[in-house]
Amino acid sequence: MKWTDSREIAIQLSEKFPDTDPSTIRFTDLRDWVLALDGFNDDPQHCGEKILEAIQMTWIDEAE
Repeated sequence: MKWTDSREIAIQLSEKFPDTDPSTIRFTDLRDWVLALDGFNDDPQHCGEKILEAIQMTWIDEAE
């Protein structure tokens, strides 16, 4: 999984943290959680605010 796989990342995050409201997550925490996901193997340096925002918005969509 790469940073650009926002849908797959969001699905895995929603399964791993079912009681978490994704709209309240700080980007620093979100980055750490993504890096810890099974199957995630992208360069941590390739992550920026736009990527984290896309993941967060997709996770919010998944939660609804």
